[in-house]
Amino acid sequence: MKIKAIKTAIFQPNENLLRFIGRHISHLTEGDILIATSKIVALSEGRFQEKTDRAGKEKIIRAESQFALPTKWAYLTIKDGVVMASAGVDESNGNGQIILLPRDSFRSARKIRIYLQRRFKLRRLGVIITDSRTAPLRAGITGVALGYAGFKGIKDYRRTLDIFGRPFHFSRVDMADSLATAAVLCMGEGAERQPLAVISAPPVEYAERTSRNELRIDIKEDMYGPLFRQFQ
Repeated sequence: MKIKAIKTAIFQPNENLLRFIGRHISHLTEGDILIATSKIVALSEGRFQEKTDRAGKEKIIRAESQFALPTKWAYLTIKDGVVMASAGVDESNGNGQIILLPRDSFRSARKIRIYLQRRFKLRRLGVIITDSRTAPLRAGITGVALGYAGFKGIKDYRRTLDIFGRPFHFSRVDMADSLATAAVLCMGEGAERQPLAVISAPPVEYAERTSRNELRIDIKEDMYGPLFRQFQ
């Protein structure tokens, strides 16, 4: 597997996303996965607001969240089935604007995939819309897949055997977030200006249809659920 980050011009608010991708992606091969940051997707959708005061920003965060808990550092929120800080509302690389998350990252991924399939005449092609996230008790950020298309997001090891012939009962690999993390590492988080990347020969199972719920776990079934309830 290889990852190539793509340096681009600065994406402008309300710019056409598909034209932007078309200008900077000149070649894709069968089995590639295109990575696009959620920031350029959101900007293309007009999902940004002028910078406001703290109260105004908090109002935006609450409106964007299914659950919001204020803390000393940020709001702990749940949005689109993902635990994240401040519902993804972000000012970094926003040139004085507050940028929200895309309206529907799965739909955006499908739209980009169809465009690229037609342009390059490809059948097996994936797309991932990425963002950054923090993890409890760990310093730093990693990547996360907000939406994806063209491949299965989960690799299921259950009912297969380990190296000693014992069956797995719980093991599943989150392929979408794992690939997003690898790509975000190569793309950078600062002034690199690399909002696109291409993953070649990824170890995924390609699929025409993607379930947006395959990575989600009901909080009642989540192994960390008891920890969440301790802090209610």
